This record gives sequence, C-alpha cells and structure tokens, in this order.
Amino acid sequence: MPLRYRAAVLHAPKTPMVIETITAAPLKPTDVLVRIRAAGLCHTDLEVIEGSLRNPMPIVLGHEAAGVVEEAGPLARGVKKGDHVVLSWNPHCGHCFYCDRDLPILCEDYLGHGPKARAFDGESRARLDDGRELQQLMFLGSFGEYCIVADQQAVVVPRDMPFDRACLIGCGVMTGVGAGLNLGAIAHGDTVMVIGCGAVGLAAVQGARLAGAGAIIAVDLNPAKLTLAASMGATLTVDASKDDPVALAKAATNGRGADVVLESAGSPAAFRLTAEAVRPGGHIIWLGKVDVQQDVAFRWGSLMQEKRIRRVSYGNARPRRDFPLLARAYLEGSLMLDELISRRIALDEINEGFAALKRGETIRSVVTFD
Repeated sequence: MPLRYRAAVLHAPKTPMVIETITAAPLKPTDVLVRIRAAGLCHTDLEVIEGSLRNPMPIVLGHEAAGVVEEAGPLARGVKKGDHVVLSWNPHCGHCFYCDRDLPILCEDYLGHGPKARAFDGESRARLDDGRELQQLMFLGSFGEYCIVADQQAVVVPRDMPFDRACLIGCGVMTGVGAGLNLGAIAHGDTVMVIGCGAVGLAAVQGARLAGAGAIIAVDLNPAKLTLAASMGATLTVDASKDDPVALAKAATNGRGADVVLESAGSPAAFRLTAEAVRPGGHIIWLGKVDVQQDVAFRWGSLMQEKRIRRVSYGNARPRRDFPLLARAYLEGSLMLDELISRRIALDEINEGFAALKRGETIRSVVTFD
C-alpha cells in the first residue's frame, strides 16, 4: 500500500499553502524515507512563496528539517532505520569538475537538477490525488509528515539532540556558523562585523566567537535581535537606524575597519555597507541575497584596496562532518540554539508562520510533528 501523508502544498506564488494528503512514490534503491519531526521556516522558502525565487509548481517547500529514518533502500549507505537525522539540501555527485575541486555546492548534477525542484535523480517522489507530480524544494520538500531523500542527504546525529533544535543545523545554523569556522577568513583576535541578526546572522556571530574573534560587532535595526546577538558573543551591538556602523568599526580598529564582514541581511544597503566597513585587505562574506534579477550598486572606491569578496551559500558545509559536530557543540553548551526558536507551530499554522516571518516578528518558527 503506498504511503499517504499530510503536507503543505504551494500551488502558485503569492497564495497560501494548502494542507493536503499526498502519495509517496516507491523508494529507489538508495532512497531514505524520513519521518519529519521538526522543520524550520526559512527566508528561502518565503522567497518561493513571494515569487522572487522561481520554482515549478505545485511544490512542497521546506529544506531545514530533522527526523527519524523509517525505511532505507537496499543500497542506501551510512544510514539505517531508526537513525535520528538532520537533512542536507546539497546532495552532490562527488566526481564532477567542481566536486573534484572540493566545491560540492557547485556540483554539476546539483546545479543541473536544482531548477527542476525534484529529487537528486531528477524524478518526483510524491503525487497529488489528481495524479500530478509534486515538486520538492532544494531536493527535500520537508513541510510534510514524511520526506524521501537520497541517502547522502540524511546525516545521523546523536539521539539526545532535540529535533526542533537539530533541524536548524540543516540550513541557517550551518550557513552562519560555517561562514565563521570553515572559510579560514577569521584569524584569532580579529575584529568581525556581522550585518543582520536573523537566524543566519546570529549563527554567524557564534561562528565568529568559536573561531576566536577578538571583537564581534553585530549590526541590525531590531533592538531585540541585537540583545540576542550580545548573548551569543557580540561584544558591540549597533542599531543602524541610530548609529553609523562604519564609524564605529573604524573607531574600534584605529581607523582601519573590520578585518572580516559577514553579511546576512539580504538587502542592497547591507551589501554596500560591507564594502565600506571592511579594512583594506580584509574579507567580505555575503550570506544574504536579493532577487537574482536585481541590481546592487557600490561606490567604486569602497571596492578598492585589495578587499576580498566571497559569496557563500552553505558555510562551506560538509554535512557528514559538520552536522554531528554542531549537534555535539549544542549538547556541550558551546552553541546556542534554543534562543533561535521564536515559535513552535503545527503544520496547519504554517501560513501564519510565514506571515510572521515576513513581518519580521520571528527568528525561526519551527513546525513540530508528534
């Protein structure tokens, strides 16, 4: 009997998701069926809802999730029934031009199949009752009671890791912490600026702390988010509606500017600010994004003096290495995740959850399943 389960389906941009009962496809030999226990609401999902990130429809969104393996295909490796897993949205072939150069985020199969919004082999893993195939965002589609993924996407983490915090590791936390730890830009004692203190930015503050930054300047427009940033390691907080982040960064560094600037606000003003605030020869790391068709302008002089700019999508993640490390860091008390969760909601409340995210009321809402 085919598996039927409830999921939130988006039929068109700028419309509410509909909770429907859908039918799972049979597992392929390397597939893994995961019962979703928690899934975070991310800005990338919101971009699809709003239409700025274009995907084929109908689609099940959700790409930040954790759960329990219910079944593994006969050729699935590294995972078995009963394992607790965090899901990765970056499957990769391991042998293409980019994988051979240690850039799995640019894997040719990953980039080629991504716009289809299907499983990593390019095929759908679920259908609506009328027979139409469902798409799945970023090779996952985790806003449902179950999710079918490639074996490499299901990463085993300690069983005592709470699911609602584990799910955050799969996207926002990996992106932010990884930007601090995995890129080699932050040297011990550096002055680091983080612009934008949402889920990714707060994770970046912690990544900078864990990397040994000497000073961490957190910039936002929301005083509550700045208070959270201070609790997570920021040594100076700046309300950009009241104070000049560039002047404060230079005042703290004998006029040089920050050694490293991490941007996670996702706005043209924030991107411009990175180039003004970083010192000559410093590193700029862009984590946020705007519509891919949108222009962003810079003062040319701000880009000079050997400044290095890098766009990073997933914190240079190696999920099988990094997810368990981040889970252990949480369990040992060095990584703060509880404070990132603003609300825990049911699947039926998902549209209001995204409305709250759009209004800027939440860091992360998490859909939890019994």
